[in-house]
Amino acid sequence: MKKQPDITNNMRAILVDWLVEVGEEYKLQNETLHLAVNYIDRFLSSMSVLRGKLQLVGTAAMLLASKFEEIYPPEVAEFVYITDDTYTKKQVLRMEHLILKVLSFDLAAPTINQFLTQYFLHEQTSAKVESLSMYLGELSLIDADPYLKYLPSVIAAAAFHLAGYTISGQTWPESLCKVTGYTLENIKPCLMDLHKTYLKAAQHTQQSIREKYKSTKYHGVSLIDPPETLNLL
Repeated sequence: MKKQPDITNNMRAILVDWLVEVGEEYKLQNETLHLAVNYIDRFLSSMSVLRGKLQLVGTAAMLLASKFEEIYPPEVAEFVYITDDTYTKKQVLRMEHLILKVLSFDLAAPTINQFLTQYFLHEQTSAKVESLSMYLGELSLIDADPYLKYLPSVIAAAAFHLAGYTISGQTWPESLCKVTGYTLENIKPCLMDLHKTYLKAAQHTQQSIREKYKSTKYHGVSLIDPPETLNLL
């Protein structure tokens, strides 16, 4: 974001919030959203973007992520339609081409979602803890500050710990400590930030992720009250 004279963290947050709604509208995989945000952030770290073109970058990134991840990605025309015809099909395709060029066609990026899936395989847990972990992982996508400085594997670890702690008082398990090489001390800074985000989630200007995780599909986990304090002994 330091490269961006014309766009702010807040504008990025609004864009990610909108992409969550797009993902829900077209029933896209959560992984598609995570990949799209990864492409946007990597693109913004190389290219300065005018605010009028930020939604175009987001739209093209979501199109690319859909093609990479979905079995039946939405058509380009669908992506033009969701921008209320702000951009033409040609503009979306040209931006897609530019993103591919800037990212050197490197689209297989590690995401918080992928790491969480691995953690769930290693440490059997309840469906509620899984959904809450995914919810917390997605909340971190909205705010560039402080989350862009953390690796996706660390954010995933913090989300897993915080979800387990919220629901059953569990802490970072020994099995995952061995698998990841992360101790509780390693993930503590990210955990503290994520806990703050969780406490303030209901007051955040962007609410699409909370709305999404209120559904029965995700066991209504965004309605669970966050723990007031974290016991990190």
